[in-house]
Amino acid sequence: MDQPIVHPTAEVSPRASIGDGCRIWHQAQVREGTRLGKNCILGKGAYVDLNVLIGDNVKIENGCSIFHGAKVEDGVFLGPGVILTNDKLPRAINPDGSLKSATDWQTGKITVKRGASLGAGTIVLPGVVIGEFAMVGAGSVVTSDVPNYALVMGVPARLVGFVCACGQKLGEGKRIGNKMEAVCPKCGLKVIISMTQWEKAK
Repeated sequence: MDQPIVHPTAEVSPRASIGDGCRIWHQAQVREGTRLGKNCILGKGAYVDLNVLIGDNVKIENGCSIFHGAKVEDGVFLGPGVILTNDKLPRAINPDGSLKSATDWQTGKITVKRGASLGAGTIVLPGVVIGEFAMVGAGSVVTSDVPNYALVMGVPARLVGFVCACGQKLGEGKRIGNKMEAVCPKCGLKVIISMTQWEKAK
């Protein structure tokens, strides 16, 4: 396997695990305890906080910030400037004016599942799971779970349709019991969506 390539200006903790074939570019930072799988790309100025788990074949574009508590599965795309947060109630100080410490809050967790794609400038709040091959429109703020293959956008992000694993938006489907079967017009893949979720996208 290809050894990782780390740009001289990047800062990678010796206590991080970097998989074969990874490319880590200018001024990126990878903190201790983080695990990058194989063949990941970490763009210029990206920040990966401590103990973040990242799968294989993940592309993280320039300027992303992935904070402690995030799990990014195989094949995920994070567009430029995506932020995966970890605090729903951020405060610098306590009511008495004293500086807060790490013991004053609990880490919020985010999971981005296999093949999902988050457009440029997306912000994801803690406690959210983004489903497999879901697509989030650029500039969205994701405040609640996103179903598999869902297309969401806006502030806050709302469900507007469904997409194939190839990224093509799905059109009309065929009802099979309590589910809808949609065939991708581009690649021919069949995608099964629950009727409840399908109706929400109308």
